[in-house]
Amino acid sequence: MAFNVQGVHHIGLTVRDMQRSFEWYRRMFGFEPGPVNHAHGPDLERGVQVPGADLSFSMIVVGNTRIEFLEYHEPEGEDWDRTNGDVGSAHICLEVDDMAAAFADLESRGAVFNGPPVTLTDGELAGSQWAYLRDPDGIQLEIWQYPKR
Repeated sequence: MAFNVQGVHHIGLTVRDMQRSFEWYRRMFGFEPGPVNHAHGPDLERGVQVPGADLSFSMIVVGNTRIEFLEYHEPEGEDWDRTNGDVGSAHICLEVDDMAAAFADLESRGAVFNGPPVTLTDGELAGSQWAYLRDPDGIQLEIWQYPKR
Protein backbone atom coordinates (compact mmCIF):
# COMPACT_ATOMS: atom_id res chain seq x y z
CA MET A 1 0.00 0.00 0.00
CA ALA A 2 1.10 3.57 -0.61
CA PHE A 3 0.04 4.69 2.89
CA ASN A 4 -0.15 3.47 6.48
CA VAL A 5 -3.12 3.75 8.82
CA GLN A 6 -1.76 5.32 12.00
CA GLY A 7 -4.77 4.92 14.27
CA VAL A 8 -8.38 5.89 14.78
CA HIS A 9 -8.73 9.68 14.87
CA HIS A 10 -12.37 9.83 15.93
CA ILE A 11 -15.78 8.22 15.98
CA GLY A 12 -18.67 10.48 14.95
CA LEU A 13 -22.12 10.55 16.53
CA THR A 14 -24.99 12.60 15.15
CA VAL A 15 -27.06 13.87 18.07
CA ARG A 16 -30.31 15.81 18.34
CA ASP A 17 -29.05 18.43 20.83
CA MET A 18 -25.30 18.78 21.34
CA GLN A 19 -25.60 20.62 24.65
CA ARG A 20 -27.91 17.94 26.06
CA SER A 21 -25.42 15.29 24.95
CA PHE A 22 -22.49 17.20 26.46
CA GLU A 23 -24.32 17.46 29.77
CA TRP A 24 -25.14 13.74 29.78
CA TYR A 25 -21.61 12.58 28.82
CA ARG A 26 -20.14 14.99 31.38
CA ARG A 27 -22.47 13.71 34.13
CA MET A 28 -21.94 10.05 33.26
CA PHE A 29 -18.24 9.95 32.42
CA GLY A 30 -16.71 13.32 33.28
CA PHE A 31 -15.96 14.06 29.60
CA GLU A 32 -15.35 17.69 28.67
CA PRO A 33 -16.14 18.86 25.12
CA GLY A 34 -13.74 20.84 23.00
CA PRO A 35 -14.67 23.96 21.04
CA VAL A 36 -17.87 23.91 19.00
CA ASN A 37 -17.36 24.49 15.27
CA HIS A 38 -19.92 25.28 12.58
CA ALA A 39 -20.02 24.17 8.93
CA HIS A 40 -22.22 24.62 5.88
CA GLY A 41 -21.94 25.00 2.12
CA PRO A 42 -21.54 22.90 -1.01
CA ASP A 43 -18.31 21.15 0.03
CA LEU A 44 -19.91 19.98 3.29
CA GLU A 45 -23.13 18.95 1.52
CA ARG A 46 -21.17 16.88 -1.01
CA GLY A 47 -18.83 15.40 1.61
CA VAL A 48 -21.55 14.23 4.00
CA GLN A 49 -24.09 13.54 1.23
CA VAL A 50 -26.75 15.68 2.93
CA PRO A 51 -28.25 18.40 0.70
CA GLY A 52 -28.62 21.68 2.61
CA ALA A 53 -26.40 20.47 5.45
CA ASP A 54 -25.79 23.05 8.17
CA LEU A 55 -24.22 21.65 11.31
CA SER A 56 -22.24 22.19 14.48
CA PHE A 57 -19.59 19.77 15.66
CA SER A 58 -17.28 19.28 18.61
CA MET A 59 -15.02 16.57 19.94
CA ILE A 60 -14.29 15.10 23.32
CA VAL A 61 -11.02 13.30 23.94
CA VAL A 62 -11.22 9.81 25.43
CA GLY A 63 -7.80 8.27 25.99
CA ASN A 64 -6.06 8.24 22.62
CA THR A 65 -9.14 8.84 20.46
CA ARG A 66 -11.98 11.31 20.15
CA ILE A 67 -15.75 11.16 19.95
CA GLU A 68 -17.15 13.77 17.58
CA PHE A 69 -20.64 15.09 18.22
CA LEU A 70 -22.50 16.47 15.19
CA GLU A 71 -25.75 18.39 15.44
CA TYR A 72 -27.47 19.02 12.11
CA HIS A 73 -29.42 22.28 12.23
CA GLU A 74 -30.57 21.68 8.64
CA PRO A 75 -32.03 19.41 7.54
CA GLU A 76 -33.52 17.91 10.67
CA GLY A 77 -32.73 14.21 10.71
CA GLU A 78 -34.79 11.27 11.89
CA ASP A 79 -34.44 9.93 15.42
CA TRP A 80 -32.36 6.78 15.92
CA ASP A 81 -34.49 3.67 15.43
CA ARG A 82 -32.05 0.81 14.81
CA THR A 83 -31.44 -2.32 16.85
CA ASN A 84 -28.05 -3.84 17.50
CA GLY A 85 -28.80 -6.44 14.83
CA ASP A 86 -29.40 -3.90 12.04
CA VAL A 87 -26.70 -3.50 9.42
CA GLY A 88 -24.77 -0.31 10.04
CA SER A 89 -25.60 -0.20 13.73
CA ALA A 90 -22.58 0.64 15.81
CA HIS A 91 -21.68 1.31 19.40
CA ILE A 92 -18.85 2.83 21.37
CA CYS A 93 -17.24 0.67 24.02
CA LEU A 94 -15.50 2.35 26.95
CA GLU A 95 -13.05 0.27 28.95
CA VAL A 96 -13.42 0.57 32.72
CA ASP A 97 -11.20 -0.69 35.52
CA ASP A 98 -14.00 -1.87 37.84
CA MET A 99 -17.27 -3.07 36.29
CA ALA A 100 -19.23 -3.30 39.53
CA ALA A 101 -18.25 0.22 40.57
CA ALA A 102 -18.83 1.66 37.08
CA PHE A 103 -22.24 0.00 36.75
CA ALA A 104 -23.40 1.16 40.20
CA ASP A 105 -22.01 4.68 39.75
CA LEU A 106 -23.53 5.15 36.29
CA GLU A 107 -26.92 3.83 37.48
CA SER A 108 -26.83 6.27 40.39
CA ARG A 109 -26.25 9.08 37.87
CA GLY A 110 -29.32 8.05 35.88
CA ALA A 111 -27.89 5.70 33.27
CA VAL A 112 -30.35 3.10 31.99
CA PHE A 113 -28.69 -0.21 31.15
CA ASN A 114 -30.16 -2.91 28.92
CA GLY A 115 -29.39 -5.40 31.69
CA PRO A 116 -26.81 -6.17 34.37
CA PRO A 117 -23.17 -6.85 33.45
CA VAL A 118 -22.53 -10.07 31.55
CA THR A 119 -19.43 -12.15 32.27
CA LEU A 120 -17.92 -14.09 29.38
CA THR A 121 -17.23 -17.69 30.36
CA ASP A 122 -15.50 -19.16 27.29
CA GLY A 123 -12.59 -18.44 25.02
CA GLU A 124 -9.75 -15.97 25.19
CA LEU A 125 -11.96 -13.27 26.70
CA ALA A 126 -13.29 -15.45 29.53
CA GLY A 127 -13.70 -13.39 32.68
CA SER A 128 -14.29 -10.16 30.76
CA GLN A 129 -17.49 -8.30 31.61
CA TRP A 130 -19.68 -5.99 29.55
CA ALA A 131 -22.92 -4.03 29.84
CA TYR A 132 -24.83 -1.92 27.31
CA LEU A 133 -26.57 1.38 27.93
CA ARG A 134 -28.02 4.13 25.75
CA ASP A 135 -27.36 7.86 25.66
CA PRO A 136 -30.20 10.46 25.46
CA ASP A 137 -30.55 9.91 21.69
CA GLY A 138 -30.73 6.13 22.04
CA ILE A 139 -27.16 5.66 20.78
CA GLN A 140 -25.77 2.40 22.11
CA LEU A 141 -22.74 2.47 24.40
CA GLU A 142 -20.95 -0.35 26.15
CA ILE A 143 -18.73 -0.51 29.19
CA TRP A 144 -16.15 -3.29 29.28
CA GLN A 145 -13.73 -4.68 31.81
CA TYR A 146 -11.02 -7.21 31.09
CA PRO A 147 -10.54 -9.78 33.85
CA LYS A 148 -8.37 -8.69 36.73
CA ARG A 149 -5.27 -10.86 36.81
